[in-house]
Amino acid sequence: MFLQFLQLWMMLCFATVSCAARQDPFAMRLSCGARQNVQTRPTNTHWREDFGYTGGIVSNATRPSYITPPLNTLRYFPLSEGPQNCYIIDKVPKGHYSIRIFFGLVRQSRGTLIEPLFDISIEGTQIYSLKSGWTHQADQVFAEALVFLTDDSVSICFHSTGHGDPAILSIEILQIDDKAYYFAPPWSQGLILRTIKRLSCGFGQSKFDVDYAGDPWGGDRFWQRIKTFGEDSESGQPRSVETRIKHASHPPNFYPETLYQSALVSTNNQPDLTYTLEVDPNRNYSVWLHFAEIDYSAGQRIFDIEINGDLAFKHVDIVELSGDVYTALVLNTTVAVNGRSLTIKLKPREGNLAIINAIEIFEVIMAESKTISEEVSALQALKKALRLPPRFGWNGDPCVPPQHPWSGVDCQLNKSRGSWIIDGLGLDNQGLKGFLPDDISRLLNLQILNLSRNNIHGAIPSSLGTINSLQVLDLSYNFFNGSIPESLGQLSSLQRLNLNSNLLSDRVPATLGGRLLYRASFNFTDNAGLCGIPGLPTCGSHLSAGGKIGIGLGASFTIFLLTTCSVCWWKRRKNILRSQQIAGRAAPYAKARTHFSRDIQMTRHHNNFGKTSTAAENGPILLS
Repeated sequence: MFLQFLQLWMMLCFATVSCAARQDPFAMRLSCGARQNVQTRPTNTHWREDFGYTGGIVSNATRPSYITPPLNTLRYFPLSEGPQNCYIIDKVPKGHYSIRIFFGLVRQSRGTLIEPLFDISIEGTQIYSLKSGWTHQADQVFAEALVFLTDDSVSICFHSTGHGDPAILSIEILQIDDKAYYFAPPWSQGLILRTIKRLSCGFGQSKFDVDYAGDPWGGDRFWQRIKTFGEDSESGQPRSVETRIKHASHPPNFYPETLYQSALVSTNNQPDLTYTLEVDPNRNYSVWLHFAEIDYSAGQRIFDIEINGDLAFKHVDIVELSGDVYTALVLNTTVAVNGRSLTIKLKPREGNLAIINAIEIFEVIMAESKTISEEVSALQALKKALRLPPRFGWNGDPCVPPQHPWSGVDCQLNKSRGSWIIDGLGLDNQGLKGFLPDDISRLLNLQILNLSRNNIHGAIPSSLGTINSLQVLDLSYNFFNGSIPESLGQLSSLQRLNLNSNLLSDRVPATLGGRLLYRASFNFTDNAGLCGIPGLPTCGSHLSAGGKIGIGLGASFTIFLLTTCSVCWWKRRKNILRSQQIAGRAAPYAKARTHFSRDIQMTRHHNNFGKTSTAAENGPILLS
């Protein structure tokens, strides 16, 4: 008895530990344009405000479909905000995710609704282009893709195509099992599966997995219910049961059990079950077919499955393959489609008619390589320094998707590195202001840099001389000042250098002058302070920087000395003039004193006429 209790206790502990070890999947739901978090019924789904993730304009939402989340706001992106706008969402754990974007409609001033058409990319890979009429098809009011996130963040971008402003109602980022929808050995993190169609055959309503109380690791999928294939009511009859289905909600896909409790069964009039879907040509598609035998026992239903006329699965016996009746079976294959349609046909071989419970179709997309992060950072610094206006739309990755590179940016795929590089910048005549930052040197693969005819000021950064691949450098018709950096002479690949019509000064570096011998084309004209090469004024004797400083200090000292001497002379002159003025005022008294002395001398001469005497001999002379 004690041993049985101990075993039961250990089993309970193990089950508890196993449940605790499995964490809930990461889930983030954004209500675009919402100013506070909201909760929607009937599922009590929590939606987070989207403040701080992107730009755009907030508006009241018009929902195009009954399956659209009941949210009241959206965010739209007019072309004045740039041709591409992105949500950059950080702190998303690395892993496998189902990302879903719902679209909305903006009501115009006259009450009309415009159906916008635009492109969507996730992590630099374009996954979807909205097609005209999407507002009238329930499963086209959103885009969904299964993506691996590898750097703790995700970028979701919307690209204008000139047909209305992108308008986004909500974004969902739902973690799924890392092995979910594994379909072939090439399956890897470099692949994206975009949801084309999810069909649940038989009875019921179109709704999301959350309404089925499905496992959260399933990703909250939307299943569109159909009771027949096509418009012909004879192409399949619905069947359903309430019997429990085994092996349904198992990892890694966690399909809802209800999916297998209803089905379409072919009829005697049309024994083949045929489903046709319009798709984009020249693409690869992953097809998932769901079965559960809810009518017959083993050996009573066998059929072949053809896709676009090719035999995909032969002699399918659901009970034999699944192991029992009322047991889920999933078959998967990947096909290349050259035309514009994908046709799935179930052809009975023996016994009773064909049956199918659900269909999933995904487009297989190769994930784009990203641009070298160092070069992306350099462009972001350049965007800030040059004060690029919003119309440029420098958001997301500058080179991907290749259909929508940044305005003025030329890219090339470096196959050896498996990354995109930036080899050209053409931002001429764009009214740019600001300055050219040192970060420009991080564009190590740049071959052409054209910033001519703008209002850029400041010095030409010497770091430009480290871009050895640079062939064309055009900074003409700006307000660059200072001297030309010596480092530009190190650009051995440089073929054209236009620095004309700026405010540059000083001698053109001798190393640049030497490049003229290699048939390089240089233009330094209309810089009043430049000298040193043919076509420019002749420079004075070449002095070092220290010599120039010495001359400047000497000139300053000379000016100071001359100023001091001038001040001293002026003060001395002023004093002399003052003395002369004082002497002029004292002249009458001096004259009277002179006359008095002369009278004394004449008296002495009269008293001693004819002889010489001294005061000692004659005694003192008394004056009365």
